[in-house]
Amino acid sequence: MNNKQKAITFSYDDGVIQDIRLIELMNQYGLKGTFNLNSEVLGTKGMLTYEGKKIAHYKIHPQDVPQVYEGHEVAVHTLTHPNLTQLPPGEVIRQVEQDRLNLSELVGYEVVGMAYPCGGVNNDERTADIIKEHTGVKYSRTITSNGCFDKQENLYRFNPSAYHLDFDRLMELGRQFIELDAQTPQIFYIWGHSYEMDYHPTYWQRLEEFFQLISNKPDIFYGTNREVLL
Repeated sequence: MNNKQKAITFSYDDGVIQDIRLIELMNQYGLKGTFNLNSEVLGTKGMLTYEGKKIAHYKIHPQDVPQVYEGHEVAVHTLTHPNLTQLPPGEVIRQVEQDRLNLSELVGYEVVGMAYPCGGVNNDERTADIIKEHTGVKYSRTITSNGCFDKQENLYRFNPSAYHLDFDRLMELGRQFIELDAQTPQIFYIWGHSYEMDYHPTYWQRLEEFFQLISNKPDIFYGTNREVLL
């Protein structure tokens, strides 16, 4: 963390085209993130419905991955986005390790990070142990936001601080983190999906307001998940 006690990092799932706009915004404010991709469905097109509104869920094309995510980190999200807790060990290993190898080949460096796919209960100790013992993954993020900044011992079930659409909480935690006089390592970890920014006309603006709040602080390190956690 560059000899700084405080760090901010972001994690975004699914590898969708809205990542392009998000990364442009992050770059504008000097922020870094990790983007978790499903290598077997890159380039596919889908639609999601949110409160009656159609939202594009188009995946980045494989050949565009290195350029789109340059300066940030690419990480595992499994080959096809299954709930790993419901799969036998061999399939857990295949979904994770083959995705890791595919992505490593695409980006030209060894991919070591991960975020668990699916909502609800998407991780457990069994799955974490399989990943730890049988793949090259060195950390994996859950979707259980804990509102905390303390360094966590279990990197294979790493809980984020906040979900990016919880804007009021996000701003509150951002102010707390800026004012924090850290004597030990503190990590503000934010997660989400960039396509969710299209749910409402104000969401991109509100996220940028958060970026404005937290950026360019001399006592904060801004890094990818890998840079911050490892």
